[in-house]
Amino acid sequence: MSPPLASMHDTEATPSMPIKPLGAPAPRRSWLRPALAGAGLVAVALVAGFGVQGEVASRAVLVAGVCLVLWLSELVPPFVPTLLLLGATPVVLGPLAPDYRLASVLTWCADPVLILFLGGFTLEVAAMRHGLDSAVARHVVRGSRGRPRLLLLLVMGGVAFLSMWMSNVAAAAMMLAALRPVLLAAPPGAPLRPALLASVALGANLGGMATPVGSGPNALAVSAASTFAPVTFAGWMAFALPLTALMLLLGFGLILLRFRVAGPVSLPAPMTRALSPSGRRVLAVSAACVAAWLTEPLHGVPAPVVALGATALLFGTGLLRREDLGRLDWSTLLLIAGGLALGKLLEHSGVVAHALDGARLEALPREARLGVLVVVAAVLSALMSNTGTAALLLPLALSVEPSASTPILVAMGCSFGIPFAISTPPNAMAAGEGLDTTELLRLGVPLMVAGCLLVSVTGPWVLRLFGLP
Repeated sequence: MSPPLASMHDTEATPSMPIKPLGAPAPRRSWLRPALAGAGLVAVALVAGFGVQGEVASRAVLVAGVCLVLWLSELVPPFVPTLLLLGATPVVLGPLAPDYRLASVLTWCADPVLILFLGGFTLEVAAMRHGLDSAVARHVVRGSRGRPRLLLLLVMGGVAFLSMWMSNVAAAAMMLAALRPVLLAAPPGAPLRPALLASVALGANLGGMATPVGSGPNALAVSAASTFAPVTFAGWMAFALPLTALMLLLGFGLILLRFRVAGPVSLPAPMTRALSPSGRRVLAVSAACVAAWLTEPLHGVPAPVVALGATALLFGTGLLRREDLGRLDWSTLLLIAGGLALGKLLEHSGVVAHALDGARLEALPREARLGVLVVVAAVLSALMSNTGTAALLLPLALSVEPSASTPILVAMGCSFGIPFAISTPPNAMAAGEGLDTTELLRLGVPLMVAGCLLVSVTGPWVLRLFGLP
């Protein structure tokens, strides 16, 4: 889950105020998370002390378990467990073997996928500073021409498109801001308002599946799959974009069945403000970067290298300034780095192999093993951080089924964990705007079940077509 970023529109020098949702989700009980985290830490201590054989494995369980509890409980900012993991591993395990000293541990995080995400976050900040994101949202609203069903479809597709390239929180915030006049003008009890809010939430949740930079689990999956076969930007989109489109259409159909929207929609007066020259330059850089990502098989320049070039160009030409460097989502980058390091720690220490001893999972058919992993990923992501869930499951999944397709299917499963208001930030934002949480449940559960079935049954076969066995 990415934190909300400040919104910076229509000015080259001074950022505007962040756009906030009309409401705020009800606060949860303040004692629940600390209590769950405390119970988790006690369980980790017991397992490390009595449930694992070997000094290295015991200490690795202790370090990894504490970090996982902090990640999954979200008791602290998401980058804190990464810093703890990188600092505690050399102290706790370094005296036992040279592989756990600081220099070696830091190499666990040195993965090109972090540079790819850095480029994506840079494009996001540039788009927000120069108003590209709000322009997309405004065009989506105006493009419906007052037809409610077309408005729902365009809103869902528009926020999904934004979520492909930026955090789902920012994508949802931009669309909610563009929809604010429509939401305020909707009569009390009219089905259009909850239908629009549900469209924003589902579009933001599902859009991130389509690109490697769309979510944290995608980044971890690309890194894990590269051990078996390279996963290019275009290769990911070739199989993920049709899946995303299919899930969006299914979600759109469920919304139409649930909310019988009808009649014309009163739209706000069109805004004639044109994109600034600097905004057009950012659009050109972004389009060139995406085109280079998609044509990587033709020119051979790796996507992370293209991301570095785009980042250098945006800062070097003054389209982004020094203060914009602090607006990049460093928290998510550190979270992804922590997920990579956690997987290496569990692999090097033999914890994963020990956990699977005697499980006899090889007796199950391959499709059944993958299906169980996808469902577990979706259920855990519905209750916890999806990136934390991916960091926990990927080492286990690769031990159960070591192949390039396994981490990708697990990442897809993480994207389907969307039935509750607490499952994702866009869900919480929609609930804060007034969408009943039971509506999220009615829409999210069928989508989660359908997505898990679709990915489990067809995913391995589709990925084999793209050279990912």
